[in-house]
Amino acid sequence: MSKDNIYATPQLSIAGFRFDRAVASVFPDMIKRSVPGYETIIAMTGTLAERYVQSGSRCYDLGCSLGASTIAMRHHIPHDNCQIIAVDNSEAMLAQCREVLAQDDGRVPVELLCDDVQNVEVTNASMAVLNFTLQFIPVAQRSELLQQIADGLRPGGVLVLSEKVAFEDPQHQQLMIELHHNFKRANGYSDLEISQKRSALEDVLVPETLAVHRQRLRDAGFSSVDVWFQCFNFASLIAIK
Repeated sequence: MSKDNIYATPQLSIAGFRFDRAVASVFPDMIKRSVPGYETIIAMTGTLAERYVQSGSRCYDLGCSLGASTIAMRHHIPHDNCQIIAVDNSEAMLAQCREVLAQDDGRVPVELLCDDVQNVEVTNASMAVLNFTLQFIPVAQRSELLQQIADGLRPGGVLVLSEKVAFEDPQHQQLMIELHHNFKRANGYSDLEISQKRSALEDVLVPETLAVHRQRLRDAGFSSVDVWFQCFNFASLIAIK
């Protein structure tokens, strides 16, 4: 696993964050050191697949990156007649994902699509995963994407939505930011790296409050919505149709 040092040296200008070849090559290290609870969320995605994936259905990993959620689902789906559709708009990420899947011994077939998740028609699905993907979609387009997913889910199907979140109370918002930065420092990131990456993500990753996420999911037609995991300003919700 290559170490993430993309922002370790001073940069005269900070370009907007992109999931390019440089990010793909260090992504496992980057996300492990940047997102508290990420490994737990991935592992529990598999547990949820074991519970909710229905026979003869499809599962969608929307914004699959290197396929961590895909593999978690793949090894816990209890049926032989299911399929996983893994989608990402970064060919660099999918190239790495193909290599990861080639070494995986899971039996559930996986179809990789290089496309914007907003262009994907979700059909005959019993599970969909948006792990840290929606936050990169323009805010005005998020409701439409969630509606597409809800419409394509079978009754009883589930959406796992994991996001960096914001807080309505400014004092609490600042506290969560500071705690997250302390988490990153504890994992070896310097203040320079933290500052430069934050600049790169500004206006690219736009977090929203949990209240906004809950309401949007309910508006899309999910009957049950709530948080199952949270650490600092990172949370995961389960929405059941």
